[in-house]
Amino acid sequence: MTAKIHDILIMLPWPASFRFQYEHLIRAAYPTLKITTVSTLDETRVELPNAEIFMAFGAALTEDVFEGSQRLKWVHAFGTGVDGIVDQPHLGRDVIVTSTRGIHGAPLSEVAILHMLAMVRDFPRSVRARDNHVYDRFRIKVLHKKRVGILGVGLIAEDLAPRLAALGMHVVGITRTPRDLPGFHSFAPRDDLTASVADLDFLVLLIPLEDATREIVNAQVLGAMKPGSYLVNIARGGVLDEAALIAALKSGHLAGAALDATQKEPLPADDPLWDAPNLILTPHNGGFYDTYADDSIEQIVGNIRRFQEGRFDQMINRETRT
Repeated sequence: MTAKIHDILIMLPWPASFRFQYEHLIRAAYPTLKITTVSTLDETRVELPNAEIFMAFGAALTEDVFEGSQRLKWVHAFGTGVDGIVDQPHLGRDVIVTSTRGIHGAPLSEVAILHMLAMVRDFPRSVRARDNHVYDRFRIKVLHKKRVGILGVGLIAEDLAPRLAALGMHVVGITRTPRDLPGFHSFAPRDDLTASVADLDFLVLLIPLEDATREIVNAQVLGAMKPGSYLVNIARGGVLDEAALIAALKSGHLAGAALDATQKEPLPADDPLWDAPNLILTPHNGGFYDTYADDSIEQIVGNIRRFQEGRFDQMINRETRT
């Protein structure tokens, strides 16, 4: 039996100049579908009760957003993570949830390397010196021969590891399921995280945010890291105890940290992270790049076709909901 779709709602808090990219790309493949694009949660709450398909980034949603969405049959996460969607109290248990996968490896690998190079070479110091017209020459560190641990060995980590290995780094995968993968020199257990991070020069967080991983990198784990080491979070802010991170930076135990994701987004102006020493902050734009919509649209239009044809079990990147 073919499913009939009457309404697709897209929520993207992007500038108007490119907010409608997904709508235009979907309409090109399915010109008869009714598609509405909104940019705020208030607009979403008004339109969602009429929608059968909803597409958004899960991190941008609040707990009340799915109230009154009885017509909803499918939610698609534009990002790879489905936190903010599958953990919503008002989302029907029979609603299909899918995500976007396989396109984040290159952009997130680049931001991880950007952060690592910026920290070991203290690039912010050079920027500040330039702004003050000061010729400040100092000795830098290098990534070559350093040990880097990647917490969470998924598709993005599989892309990142060979790039780090090409820079001469020893790459350690921290995971519950070690396996033979290009770029990884060794593996360490996630279940004994304090021991697994003890000899690392860098720890890169790529683990999904779930109940079991919330603040998995806490004061105990940070304290177990080697003095003078660095941390990079390109996963979700919730996997890191930010207060413990600030304490580790202030004490000098960690030489630096770089966060592309924070627990509160947008980060409030009075958040203590802004004033933490030796901390680089970027506004969760590691995977927010120019051709993102074009690179992901094939997955979306393919799933729309499968959904219309009633082939729900063949929809790709579908989450198993228990």
